[in-house]
Amino acid sequence: MQCGPWQRGEEPPEHQDIPKKQVRSIDCKQGAVRCVRYSVDGNYSITGGADKSLKLWNPNRGNLLKTYMGHGFEVLDCQGSCDNSQLVSCSMDKSVVLWDVTSGNFTRKWRGHQASVNTVKFNEESTVIMSGSVDTNVKIWDTKSRSHEPIQTLEEPKDSITSLDVSDHEILVGSADKHIRNYDIRMGSLVTDFVGDTVSCAKFTRDGQCSLVSCVASTIKLFDKTSGELLQEFSGHINKDYRLECCLDHSDKYVLSGSENSQVYVWDLVEGGCVAKLDHGSVGVVHSLEPHPNKGQLLTAARGTVQVWETEELGEEMEEEKEPTLSSSSVYDSKPHWM
Repeated sequence: MQCGPWQRGEEPPEHQDIPKKQVRSIDCKQGAVRCVRYSVDGNYSITGGADKSLKLWNPNRGNLLKTYMGHGFEVLDCQGSCDNSQLVSCSMDKSVVLWDVTSGNFTRKWRGHQASVNTVKFNEESTVIMSGSVDTNVKIWDTKSRSHEPIQTLEEPKDSITSLDVSDHEILVGSADKHIRNYDIRMGSLVTDFVGDTVSCAKFTRDGQCSLVSCVASTIKLFDKTSGELLQEFSGHINKDYRLECCLDHSDKYVLSGSENSQVYVWDLVEGGCVAKLDHGSVGVVHSLEPHPNKGQLLTAARGTVQVWETEELGEEMEEEKEPTLSSSSVYDSKPHWM
């Protein structure tokens, strides 16, 4: 069936903004990569590994910038602060650790959870950290305080916390008890929605109007945040056994998800149809992915590697920018800093 000229080798113009050109594969050398995240400005990336390490990278060149050691077991999640000066990570050793980026040392280590900590998030100002654990609790920590006790514990979930997302005044909690919970800090309210299966990932859309929820052995669902109405479902990927991440791209136009068949699936947010697949070869499960905050670039993690994907247009721009950066003349022929 002929749907358009792109079936004969061309690309539909409306899908050229999907980052499906693999430009780099980074061997992280930290065992299995458990999570990959961008810094807030998208200039750096952070990976957590099965070898207990946290690593800071330049994803555009594949350079390792720093390694952070201090956990006693696998690092399961991580995030950078709003000013790039701090990192936070959580681990199977039940701890949440706050790191100083420059020195490589940790400045806080909280041990309030009774089991593995699956997920961790900063608030927008990076003054507070939220962590979700297998012990069914979400704990909130003050980064400025010397206290080892959380400032608040959210105890409503009845099973393991699998996902957290944070906006300026809301906390979205996904749990293995098949519910998502939206805590509104301003209103002091809690809205609980039953989604039918174990939640593997829950995210706010960038406009704050909807929630994107991925469930194990089920589809990805888009809910209206206010009414709880199911707006769209996305299917086709394989998710039977693992906790796979899903996300929206930087423009809120596409939904992306890992899969257990070495693919990342891309759907049109409005239409709901699959518009692209990013093939990772024979790696098996692609479990972690992160879109660039403001351009067509994507990071995906599978086994011990991180893949960097870009749109065709962005790849050409990066090539053009690369020359002056690598040129010796730009470094040695410039005026001394005191002139």
